[in-house]
Amino acid sequence: MKQSADPLDRVFITRSPWAQALQRLRRIALIEDVTFWLFLAGLAWVPFWYGSNVMLAWGVNAVLFPGLVALYEFALLVRSKAHPVGIRTISVPTTLFGIVLIWIGVQTLTWSSSPLANPVWGMASEALGRPLEGSISVNRDLTVLALMRLITAASVFWLALQLCRDGERAGRFMTAIAAIGCAYAVYGLIAIKAGHVPWLEIPRQNGRVSSTFFNRNHFATYAGLTLITVVALTQELYHRALGDVPRGWRTQLATLIDVSGGQGAALVTSAFLIAVAFLLTGSRGGIIAAGLGLIVLGVLAHGGAGRRSRRSLVVTLFALIAVAAVLYAFGGFFAGSLEERGVSDVGRLSVFGLTLRSILDAPLAGFGYGTFVDVFPMYRDRSLSVLGIWEHTHNTYLEVFQGLGVLFGAMLIASVVLLAIRCFRGSIQRQSNVMVPRMAASAACLIGINSLVDFGLEIQAVTLTFAAMLGAGVAQSESSRAALSD
Repeated sequence: MKQSADPLDRVFITRSPWAQALQRLRRIALIEDVTFWLFLAGLAWVPFWYGSNVMLAWGVNAVLFPGLVALYEFALLVRSKAHPVGIRTISVPTTLFGIVLIWIGVQTLTWSSSPLANPVWGMASEALGRPLEGSISVNRDLTVLALMRLITAASVFWLALQLCRDGERAGRFMTAIAAIGCAYAVYGLIAIKAGHVPWLEIPRQNGRVSSTFFNRNHFATYAGLTLITVVALTQELYHRALGDVPRGWRTQLATLIDVSGGQGAALVTSAFLIAVAFLLTGSRGGIIAAGLGLIVLGVLAHGGAGRRSRRSLVVTLFALIAVAAVLYAFGGFFAGSLEERGVSDVGRLSVFGLTLRSILDAPLAGFGYGTFVDVFPMYRDRSLSVLGIWEHTHNTYLEVFQGLGVLFGAMLIASVVLLAIRCFRGSIQRQSNVMVPRMAASAACLIGINSLVDFGLEIQAVTLTFAAMLGAGVAQSESSRAALSD
C-alpha cells in the first residue's frame, strides 16, 4: 500500500488507538527492567546499615522488596503476561512454606483459655492477679517481627526467581553481587586502616574486619557468599578462555595467566580484595563454611565430561595456587583464632543442650517463631557464666525447631533444602549458564554448614543476599528451552 504523503495522515496513523496501545505496552515493559535495577539497588543497600540488623532497616526492607514484588506483578497483570517461572515449578517448597506461614499466624492468635496456649501466660496471669489472653507464642510482638523478616526474604527469592529466568539478566545479577561484595570488602579494609568505621557506631574489632556489620562473623558469612559468586564468574571465564586452547598444561596455564591480567583482571582483583577482607575477619565458622562452599564449587565444575573436565582440573589447580598464596599472606588471624580457641566452643555447646531441652518441652507447638531471647532465660543454668545475654542459639536449626516446633520447623528447613537440591541438579545437568545454579548450590552449602555454629540467617544482609542467589539458581536450574511459565 502506498504511504500517504500528507503529514496529517501520518499524524493520524501514529495517534491511532493501535499505535497508542503499542506505545503503552513498550512503556510498561520498561517496568520490568526498572524493577530489576531497583532490586539490585536494594541488595546493595541491605548491608549498608549494620547489615540490616536494626529495626529501621527491617522496616525499609519490608516496604522495599514486597513493594517491588507488587510493582512487578502489576506489570505482568497489565500486559497479561505469564510469570517466567510458574509457581507450579516449585509447588512442593511453596506449599511447605505456605503452611509454615499459616502456622506462624496461628502462633500469634490469642485465647482466653486454650490448651494450645503456652503455660507462661497462665503463670503471668497469676503473678499479675488478672487474666491475660494467652497464645502459643510467648512473645507475639517478636513472632510478628520474625514473620515480617521471613516474608521479606520470600519476596527477594520470588523477585530473583522471576527476573533471573533470562540468562543474560542472571549474568548481570551475578556481576552485581560480586561488585557489591567487593565494595563492602574494600570499605572494611579502609575502616581497619583508618581505625574507625565512619557514620556507624561499631565497636573496634581489634584489627579484624567487620565492614558495616556489628559482628565480624556475620560479615565473614556475607563476604563468603560474594566470594563464591566472584569465583564462579572467574571459573566460567577461564573455562571459555581454555575452550580453543590445545592440550598441554603449560599452554593452558600460560593462557590462564594471560586472561588474569587482561579480560579477567577485574574479577581476579575483586576476588583478591574480598578474600583478604574475608580472612582478616578471623571468623572460624565463617571461613571454614566458605572454604567448604568453595570446595563444592570446584567439585561441581568437574561435573562435565571429557575436555571440559580436563579444563576444570587446570582451572582448579590454578585456583589452589592462588588460594594458598592468599592464605599464607593473610591467614594469620584465622590461624590465631584456631590456635587460641580451637574449633569447638564450650559455651555454645551448653546453649545447644539447653535449647534442645526446651524443644523437648514443646515439640509440637513450639514457643513462637523468633522468641529465643525470651525463652532461653527460663532454661539457663549454671553450665553457663552469669555474664552476657544470649540473644541467639548460634544454631539456626535448633532455633527454628524451638520457635516453630519440630514438625513445622522441619517444613521450613525442607522448603529451602528442596530448592537447593534443584540447584545441585541444575549444576550437573545444564550446559549453558551453569555458573548460576552452581553458585547457588555452593552458597547453600556455605549457609547450611554455617547455620550449625552461628546465626548468620538472622542477619538480613546475609539472608536476603542468599535468598536472591537461591532464586537466581533455581531460575537457571532448568534449560532455557523448558517451559516454566504459568
